[in-house]
Formats: sequence, structure tokens, C-alpha cells
Amino acid sequence: MKILYALSAIMTLALGLAHMATTFTLSSPPSAKVWFFGAGIAIALCGVLNLLNRRYGRIAFGLRAVCIGANVLMVCFAAVAGGVTGASLAEQVVMLTLLGSALVLSAMRSASVSHPAPGA
Repeated sequence: MKILYALSAIMTLALGLAHMATTFTLSSPPSAKVWFFGAGIAIALCGVLNLLNRRYGRIAFGLRAVCIGANVLMVCFAAVAGGVTGASLAEQVVMLTLLGSALVLSAMRSASVSHPAPGA
């Protein structure tokens, strides 16, 4: 589970970076490009948050709670955005599978790395 969670988080980060990079290929008005780039930032930050949760979530309850909340919001955002923007079924399946797996894994304590007790 730990490796699967790491891969899910890294792929989410990569997806966010790809989202930002493709902004420059869009033939949209500048305001739409700004929002598209901002969505890429949010996706990338969610990937980083999952990496932090994987590493420190067992000892930092607040981090774990924020990560799960961010994942819930990102899944909801992706579902709505996919419908509003007319994303293909394949695009929606990829996004929701990746973000949904990060959500499920972020809630599983077994997917996080164990740490020895302080002072041990």
C-alpha cells in the first residue's frame, strides 16, 4: 500500500505539472489560461500534500485530516470540471481514478510510512 500511495501521489503531482505545461498550448483567452494554470497548481499541490501525508500522516493528525479533505475537494472539483468542460470519458476516468485512489489511500493508515516513537 505504501508504494501504491507513493505512486499515486507522484502521478498526481506529475498530472498537475502537465496541466500547467499544457496551458501554453491552449487557444483560449488569457483569463481561461489563468484558471487552467491555477487548476494545475491545485492538482500539483494536492500531490505534494499526499506525499507529505504518506510520510508524516501517522504522527501528524492535522496533516492527515487536511490531506483527506483536500482529496475529497479535488475529486469533486474534477468531476464537476470534467462535466462542465466537456472532457472525454477517457479523460474523466483517468482523472477520477487517479484522484479517487489518492483519496482512498490517504484515508488508509496502512498506506503511510511508520515512524519510531520519539526518543526511541
